[in-house]
Amino acid sequence: MNTLVALCAVGCEKILGNEIKHLGYKLVSNAPGRVSFLGDDDALFRANLCLRTADRVYLQLAQYSAYDFDELYEGAYSINWQDFLKKDSRIIVDKVRTYKSKLNSEHSVQKMVHKAIYSKLGDVWHMQTLPETGEQSDIRIYVDENQALILLDLSGLPLHKRGYRTDGGIAPLRETTAAALLQEMMWRRKTPLHDPFCGSGTIAIEATLYAFDVAPGFGRRFALENLPIYNKKRAEEIRAQEAEKIRTDVEVRITGSDIDAAAVERARKNAEYACVMAGRALKSIGKSAHIQRPDFIQSDFADLEAPYETGLLLCNPPYGERLGDAEQAAELYQKMGSLWTDFPDWDLGVITSAEGFEENFGHKTGHTKKIKSGNLDTVFYIYNRAPKKA
Repeated sequence: MNTLVALCAVGCEKILGNEIKHLGYKLVSNAPGRVSFLGDDDALFRANLCLRTADRVYLQLAQYSAYDFDELYEGAYSINWQDFLKKDSRIIVDKVRTYKSKLNSEHSVQKMVHKAIYSKLGDVWHMQTLPETGEQSDIRIYVDENQALILLDLSGLPLHKRGYRTDGGIAPLRETTAAALLQEMMWRRKTPLHDPFCGSGTIAIEATLYAFDVAPGFGRRFALENLPIYNKKRAEEIRAQEAEKIRTDVEVRITGSDIDAAAVERARKNAEYACVMAGRALKSIGKSAHIQRPDFIQSDFADLEAPYETGLLLCNPPYGERLGDAEQAAELYQKMGSLWTDFPDWDLGVITSAEGFEENFGHKTGHTKKIKSGNLDTVFYIYNRAPKKA
């Protein structure tokens, strides 16, 4: 059994944990922005392929006490690195995080672990220098309250890079964050969904992948595939298993709009790539079915009317790089009151990093969630307005 660690936006740990449990794996613990869980060897690949809200997946190689640099070095040296790395691997200790620990110099921790890895591999392989001509292998280290956690990256590029977005436009919403918003709203495929500020189409596309049970990682490779622990035959079997789960027998009503014609065109192209990705997965198991594309139109949000009695409006309205100053944002959020009026029985979810959204929008909600993705602090405002069924 392996211990794995999945990273996510701070505030999304519970959602990610639910995803992990849905895959059949046992949760161990969580900390801000990361969730630890137990999984079999299949989990190394399946977690990368299937998790929608994880930013990265790591294999935990060791956890031990490290009150000084000698303990840090010895613990790192004791890992059987030769089982996880190739002789030509280019080894990078990419990030170190320390918290309430005697070892608080991230740079020094980085150097010491890097030295321990190379010393161990040199001793095992009887080599004075390693060629480093192969693929890069990244190591991440956490030292929390004097406990060192050594992690090997299995993802490579961050998992929000699904492989379908050809152009994100200005300051696009991360795919993993969009997936988390859908889960936070408890959206179901039968519920109409519209994004009135669709930008590059991320929310609508992630909703489409979720609605048709398309694993988000079908369109890309993972760092795991460059490691000696990678089982190519088993990975292909897992891909086929997940392709079999894709549903093409459901009808969904997923749409988006934007006042910018170029944004609408970007969204359409990205959606096409995402659906072609799903189509290739189906073709790999001998199926010729197609995934329904989300529909995008050019429109000012003020001109929209609810096409159905109930549904979900989910959006990331422009702010900062995409709009300008706070005064422009306040004016936009005031005008967004038309959505409240024109979609009277629709639930509404708005994510923004702008302060004073509720005051400008003119409607308060008792349900907000703070989400920190990368360096951006945002608040997700949730308005549950759809009539409750008896």
